[in-house]
Order: sequence, then C-alpha cells, then structure tokens
Amino acid sequence: MRPTLHTVESPARTNATARTGSPRSGRGEPGTRRRSSAQRWAALAFIAPLIIYLVVFYAFPLYRNVELSLHDYTPRAFVQGNADYVGFSNFTDVITSNAFGVAVRNTILFTLVSIGAQFTIGLALAVFFRNNFRLSGTLRALFLVPWLLPLIVSASTWSWMLNSENGIINSFLGAFGIGQINWLTSPQWALVSVIIANIWLGIPFNLVILYSGLQNIPGDVYEAASLDGANAWKQFWHITLPLLRPVSAITLLLGLIYTLKVVDVIWIMTTGGPGNASTTLAIWSYRRAFGTGQPDFSQAAAVGNLLIVFALVAGFVYLYLQRREERS
Repeated sequence: MRPTLHTVESPARTNATARTGSPRSGRGEPGTRRRSSAQRWAALAFIAPLIIYLVVFYAFPLYRNVELSLHDYTPRAFVQGNADYVGFSNFTDVITSNAFGVAVRNTILFTLVSIGAQFTIGLALAVFFRNNFRLSGTLRALFLVPWLLPLIVSASTWSWMLNSENGIINSFLGAFGIGQINWLTSPQWALVSVIIANIWLGIPFNLVILYSGLQNIPGDVYEAASLDGANAWKQFWHITLPLLRPVSAITLLLGLIYTLKVVDVIWIMTTGGPGNASTTLAIWSYRRAFGTGQPDFSQAAAVGNLLIVFALVAGFVYLYLQRREERS
C-alpha cells in the first residue's frame, strides 16, 4: 500500500479561505470591481434622462420664478438682466392689493365648486356604467369628447352658447319665459359661467379614473351584500365608497391642483372680468404678466409662487391623510 500523504494548511491560509470562499478568489476582485463600476454607470445612464428632465422642467423654472418674485423686473430689466433686488416687497404689494381678496375668494369658490361637482357627477356616471349594458362603451366614449377637444375650442363653444344675445342657453330659457341673462358680462353670473364650463371639462377625467377604480372592486363583494339583504344605496355607502377611497383621494388631489392653475377657460370666456368678477389667482398672475400693455413679471411671479404654496399644502394634506389611513 502506498502511504497516504496529508497536507496541513497553515491557520492564516485557512482563515483567508474561509473569508473569501476560495484560496484564489482574490484574483477575481479587479473583475468584480469593474463589473460593479459598469453597473453603476449603466444605472446612472438610465436615470440621467429623468434627472435632466426634472432639472430643466421643474427645478430651473421654480428657481427662476422665485428669482423673478424677489427682484423688480420691468420689461427693460427682463431683457438686460439688471433687475434690482427688492426682497419680499412684491409679495407685500400683492397681498395688500385690493384685488387680492377678490382673487382668493374667486379661486376658492371656483376650485371647490368645480372639483366637488366634477367628482360627484363623475362618480355617479362611473357607478352607472359599472353595470355593462348595450351601448355602454359608446356612451363612455362620447363622454370623453370634452376631454379630447382642445381647450380653446371648448371655451369658445361655451362662450357662444352663453352669449347674451343669440346664445343657445338663453334661447332655451326663453322658451320657458325666463328673461335674458348676461352670463359673461354680468358680475353676478361671470364666475358661475366659467365654473359651469370647467365642470363640463373635468367630468370625463373623473369618470375615467373612478370607473377604473370600480373595476378593481370584486363583484363577489356585491353579491355577498345582496344575499345579506343590502340594497343599492347600502352597497354604495358601505362597499363602493370605502373601497374606492384611495382612488377618490388621488382624483380629488389631481383635480385640486389642475383647477388651481386653470387660465385658458376663464381667459377665453371672460378674461377675468367684468372687472375682477371672475378673476382667480391664476388669471391675476397671467394678466399681470401678459394681459396688459405694461407687464409686471415680478408681481406675476409672486402670485404664481402663492399658487405653488397652496398646491404644496394640498399635497402635504393628502400625504398626511394617506399615512393616517395606512396606519389605521
């Protein structure tokens, strides 16, 4: 028999092997580092377009808007770039202006009434279309028409319909003995007119989002509730609304942010008038920058920053409510 040779490894070599998994694994470290570096560069290459997009379209405009509001930018200073630094005086001038209170009130009314009516009507239509029936798909497609039309077309159409002299709305009301209403030229009705038009424009968005949310609710839940004797109203109140709460929250938040910055519809229909009767903060900002022969870019930027603050507050409230719901 041949003698068996036993090799004894040194303790240092044994410890190195235990740590690395192989006595020769140290030779692969440069290749591993190269692969790790390549993966990092690949990850940066994928995320770079998003970073560039956020910087160009979000960070820089926000910085520019703040910078405009802290300086006195006349048209000449805007071109030459030598505007004087005035601090928060533009914000002071805006808040102490006589038009500020009217604009804030109109903004609150325009926003709350619009999103409330849009959400209520959109939810009612979503529940209605949830039960598929003949031509339901065609009707849903027709409800999307206001959403697909260019806003200038929709606003111009409503301006024609609400015309005091020959508008179809006054003609229809006249058939029932109701006198002429100056929808767009009366301080009493101008804000109501733009709210009606904005509600009509926002219903399709609410319908699409809420209808998609309803599709994710299992039908077995409603069948079980029916077997337990729950009528349609109880099913809606105890099943549909609670299970639709996350979708409802994001729909209301998006509607709030969108409605706060509506300019085109109001500007085309009333230009914020008569006087300041339908002027919101967004319209006021646009008017200060582009709606007069003497633009004031600094005050327009200050009003825009106030709108951004309002939108941020709404976003933080949404996040707070969402986290509280998750904890509960």
